[in-house]
Amino acid sequence: LSGCGKKEDKDSKTDSKTITIAASATPHAEILEYAKTALKEKGYDLQVTVFDDYVKPNEVVESGEFDANFFQHQPYLTSYNKDKGYMKGDDGYLVSVGAIHFEPLGLYSTKYKAVSDIKDGAKIAIPNDATNEARALLLLADNGVLTLKKDAGVTATKKDVVSYNKKVELVEVDAAQVASKLPDVDFGIINGNYALDAKVTDKIITSEDSNSEAAKTYQNIIAVKESNKNNKAVKKLVEILKSDSTKKWIEKKFGVSVKPAE
Repeated sequence: LSGCGKKEDKDSKTDSKTITIAASATPHAEILEYAKTALKEKGYDLQVTVFDDYVKPNEVVESGEFDANFFQHQPYLTSYNKDKGYMKGDDGYLVSVGAIHFEPLGLYSTKYKAVSDIKDGAKIAIPNDATNEARALLLLADNGVLTLKKDAGVTATKKDVVSYNKKVELVEVDAAQVASKLPDVDFGIINGNYALDAKVTDKIITSEDSNSEAAKTYQNIIAVKESNKNNKAVKKLVEILKSDSTKKWIEKKFGVSVKPAE
């Protein structure tokens, strides 16, 4: 390009053979590392940088420093755009170019093996943030522990509980801390990535169904600036991440804790 006297637009990069992507460590960066070989065979170099917070990955894509990120689901991205005051067509507006996987919430226990072991008086630790608490309540409802209002859906709160079919105590905890609380409670509802980090995946009893409303809503996505959505390299990355071979690898590597997006 420099030989032609043309300057490559930092936001379009449609002919670049290098993909820079900001990602969470588990399982996002691991999935991307797997995809590197297939991308290399297609002539693309994938450069992954791991971030340990949920703010910077969007900021570095918004600024044009990175081509894409992989750490969030669509509701979080929608909230980010709204909080920033961005609307479709604005320079900083971020969009999804593909859903890759779903991290189901699961019911875990170091003391019990089945849902039927949930008895009156049981303590169940659940995430205390709005999104994950709603998912936890839906999971408990699906397993007959409690009954929710019919229209509660993915915005459910404890106020939407119509009845407790088991007289359980719901202990609200930061989502990242539920796994560490397992010894102190009877059951805990844990995000797939946190279960992997805490190495408690063998303690799972049941999890969100792949066809559930939560699964369809909270699939993790590859996000880019709207002006960069036609980036050929990122399109190739998404194609490989959604391939049958990558899906099979995800299933084998992560089991019930991470499921490929439909």
